[in-house]
Amino acid sequence: MSVALEDSTEIADARALARRFLTTVQAQHALPVSARAMGMAQLVVSELVTNARKYAPGPCLLELEISEGAVHISVWDSSTTQPSIQAPDPHRIGQHGLEIVMTVSQTFCVHREPVGKRITATLSLTDDPATP
Repeated sequence: MSVALEDSTEIADARALARRFLTTVQAQHALPVSARAMGMAQLVVSELVTNARKYAPGPCLLELEISEGAVHISVWDSSTTQPSIQAPDPHRIGQHGLEIVMTVSQTFCVHREPVGKRITATLSLTDDPATP
């Protein structure tokens, strides 16, 4: 599923899209999606879309894809600036989003695009990645 998120799209709407996508995956394709995976996917979508809104002008693109028991969450934005991932600091107020995304994700990558960049995080659909 690929959705262009305009400037007026709320972050809550992006989270709801992820929830509906995973609910559909469960219902129509009989793939297990744990409650933890459902929550973490919404958190990752929220953090990545928030960053795209905050640091890049114009719309962003949210892509959700299922492959090999995992959901791949990609957010494209128009900024070529690579994200600044800071070292953990419990005293820092804010700017922990990418730190959180990297912690809960199996994989995390940033790819430069001809225009902008794409950030992709992968999450297991089950609590135990070894479980099909």
